[in-house]
Amino acid sequence: MIKKMGYRWHLRQLMASQGMFQTTDLVPLLAERGIHLSREQVFRLVTQPPQRMSMDTLAALCDILGCGVEQLIEVVVAEEEVRKTGTGGQATRDAPRVRRTTIRRPDMP
Repeated sequence: MIKKMGYRWHLRQLMASQGMFQTTDLVPLLAERGIHLSREQVFRLVTQPPQRMSMDTLAALCDILGCGVEQLIEVVVAEEEVRKTGTGGQATRDAPRVRRTTIRRPDMP
C-alpha cells in the first residue's frame, strides 16, 4: 500500500491577513530580499500552487508574511491508501464481461 500525498498552498490567505490584496504588492517586497520575479510570475505564484520553487523564494515569502513554512504549505493525504496493482490502479473495477460473438461473411447466411 502507498499513500498519495498532496499539499494546500495558503499564500493568498496569508497575504490577505497582512492586508495585501493585490499580487503586485509582493513584487517590491520580494525585490528587497533579492528575489526578482516578474508581475506575471508573482501572479502565478499567488493564484496557483507552485510545482517548483527555490528555497530563497520560500524563505523570502515566509519573512515577508511573518510565518513559517508549515503555515504556507499544508501537507495533506490526497488519497488514503492506493493499492498497487498490475492493472494501472483499476483494482476496484469489475473485469469486463465476456460475450460470445459469431462473425459471418456477408456472402454466407
